[in-house]
Amino acid sequence: MAKTNFDFLGRRKIWYAISLVIIIAGLLSLAFRGLNLGIDFTGGNIMQLKFEQTVTADALRETVSQYVEATPSIQASDENTFLIRTEDMAEEDSAALLDDIETNLSPFEILRNERIGPVIGRELITNAWLALVLALILMLIYITIRFRFNFAVSAIVPLMHDALVMLGLFSILQFEVDSTFVAAILTILGYSINSTIVIFDRIRENRELHPKQDFDSLVNDSINQTLGRSINTSVAVLLLVVCLVLFGGDTTRAFSVALAIGIISGAYSSVFIAGSILNDITRLRGGEKFAKPAKGGKNGKKDPKLIV
Repeated sequence: MAKTNFDFLGRRKIWYAISLVIIIAGLLSLAFRGLNLGIDFTGGNIMQLKFEQTVTADALRETVSQYVEATPSIQASDENTFLIRTEDMAEEDSAALLDDIETNLSPFEILRNERIGPVIGRELITNAWLALVLALILMLIYITIRFRFNFAVSAIVPLMHDALVMLGLFSILQFEVDSTFVAAILTILGYSINSTIVIFDRIRENRELHPKQDFDSLVNDSINQTLGRSINTSVAVLLLVVCLVLFGGDTTRAFSVALAIGIISGAYSSVFIAGSILNDITRLRGGEKFAKPAKGGKNGKKDPKLIV
């Protein structure tokens, strides 16, 4: 990309406002509508059937849908083998469903027929939150060691922004949330933090090269210098995910949509939010003040450097 000189920090209130609108809308949806939790969290039935004759996923879904209210998840595995996930069903309904499938579609061999209770669902929710919190804490510690605490906070806040955007939009759109959604969030956090660290590393490099430059100008220049890399990486990954959304099938669509939302949100937060937060936190900590001169530089004094 050609060299850009976009004023990211000068318009940071606009970026903050856009994020707040999306996050508040998502929080309101979470409060009043909640998430459309899948079988992994709410409990339900899992059946794995191997058919003797060729059976299509659409025909199987149509049969199963007659016995449940929520749309079942049908996943093809080996040849003529399907994994069926439904909401919680009574034993008599489950037996009737199997009889109907055998009568209308094809004889089959039952490879798996399990019922997941809500206790397991609560455990999955707890473990999901623990994984998310632990990942944020470890990243906060590592970035503090590699950079400084204000850099760490400025990197973690955009990650929380991305997680809230994904949760909020999934609540608004009422896409099903299962265990793969947790994997998608953790994947996006890793992707987003990588883009943010690239920008922060350029800020640190420019600070050493231009110690007298105003910090807001230095941050703005660093974002512009890495903008091409940020856009190219995000677009390349997004194209692959969009193909997965369009052609990946029903079983991977929710996961793919979560990745697509996260990639867009992660690119936005890395470019528009992270540097702005870093600049604001640095200002609050007195980062615009110069350190006291020390002996040894020009005319017996060292050049002052920004405190960041």
